[in-house]
Amino acid sequence: MAMTEWMLRGHEIASCNCAYGCPCQFNALPTEGDCRYALGMHIDKGHYGKVKLDGLNIAMTSAWPGPIHLGHGEILPIVDERATPEQREALLKIMSGQDTDPGATFFQIFGSMCDKVHDPMFKAIDFAADMKTCKGHVTVPGVVEVTTEAILNPVTSKPHHARVSFREGFEFAEAEMASGTVKSKGPIALSTKGRHALLAMFHMTGHGVVH
Repeated sequence: MAMTEWMLRGHEIASCNCAYGCPCQFNALPTEGDCRYALGMHIDKGHYGKVKLDGLNIAMTSAWPGPIHLGHGEILPIVDERATPEQREALLKIMSGQDTDPGATFFQIFGSMCDKVHDPMFKAIDFAADMKTCKGHVTVPGVVEVTTEAILNPVTSKPHHARVSFREGFEFAEAEMASGTVKSKGPIALSTKGRHALLAMFHMTGHGVVH
């Protein structure tokens, strides 16, 4: 069966329990041995087939007992409550890695590395990201809250800005590194402060990141 063509472009915020920069970005093992992760995205422009996705937000929390590539994880997909039934179905298909080449997006990779996918939630998702200052937040009331700010120099207390870029990747081409705090009351428990976070512009299709 032919894949339904889709595209998403916008801004994202992500934070995990690793040290700044996150070893995963360099194909190294997670700082604490396991991976606990939260993400939010605002879709500036997007579609799944003929279903437009402009202006919607999505989020997720996830956890793995070890490195992601060893599997046995769990994931909670969260979709903007403003989405129509058709948009909800489209976003959940994208987020679960359907209609996507193997390994082409982090959605597909994460989904293939999870034993459990929690029932999706349809909630209000408040998203804001300032790439210049690294301040941002993803808030799903009663479920998860992610806040980011610039990493501070430990000597001068001034903001320390760093970027990571990829010639090839499955999530983004370039991201601003930041300091993140995550609190989750949902089915996947998350509680971190001053750990790895990133803010990025994403542009992807079922065939991978658009460069």
